[in-house]
Amino acid sequence: MTAFMVVGVVGLALLLVSLVVGDLFDGALDALAGDAFSSAVIGAFIAATGFGAAAVQGAVGTAIAVPIGLVTGAAFAWFAWWLTRLLRDGSSDATLTTDDTIGRDGRVITQIPADGLGVVEILVGGHTVRLNARAEQSIEPGTPVHVTSVLTPTSVTVAPMWPELP
Repeated sequence: MTAFMVVGVVGLALLLVSLVVGDLFDGALDALAGDAFSSAVIGAFIAATGFGAAAVQGAVGTAIAVPIGLVTGAAFAWFAWWLTRLLRDGSSDATLTTDDTIGRDGRVITQIPADGLGVVEILVGGHTVRLNARAEQSIEPGTPVHVTSVLTPTSVTVAPMWPELP
């Protein structure tokens, strides 16, 4: 039991070091399949093998504890591989820019004079964005508009939307 516990502690230490420092085998195991042999996966495998075998050794004996430990290690290694792949490949939403408003519909918040700027509210990616707006004609508050172009990072050009046909 003590030998299996030592194996588990060594694997746990490798796993913790790889989580703090990063992949210890970066580049060394690139010839092998993808991220399947990263230090986090190897650490999880060694730790689960040692602790899994130690947990059952008293009840089933060493000859059966080793295969049980290996199966447990394989399951934890797969989970570590899946989790690191999920974290590495997981995308995050990009930061919204004014260019994302082109082609979107919104509404006028403050009047847009023919020769000046007003304010429009536009829904982009689940976020409400308020921008300064310019138009070819005067547009009253509450009027639905369509963004046609970007003037600056804080202002756009809009046009009133066509009324729906009866």
